[in-house]
Amino acid sequence: VEEALYEHEAIQEIVVAGVPDSYRGETVKAFVVLKKGAKADAEELDTFARSRLAPYKVPKAYDFRKELPKTAVGKILRRRLLEEETENHHIK
Repeated sequence: VEEALYEHEAIQEIVVAGVPDSYRGETVKAFVVLKKGAKADAEELDTFARSRLAPYKVPKAYDFRKELPKTAVGKILRRRLLEEETENHHIK
């Protein structure tokens, strides 16, 4: 899923993960950092993803961020994103 979305010209970094969802139990969410000066919204990325992926693989939500959490060596901390989502899910 990430490889397909990396093909979008506006995406600098992206992580796709299963996050808690009160209706489905879990849903696919994309955490996105856009390239400097680039513009894209969830609708545009959704259309782009649908043209390249099977329907069940298309993210149901997009979270636009200035940066993604990383380790000291630059690896994206997917676990930290999932922890944030779990905390936010319990608050709602």
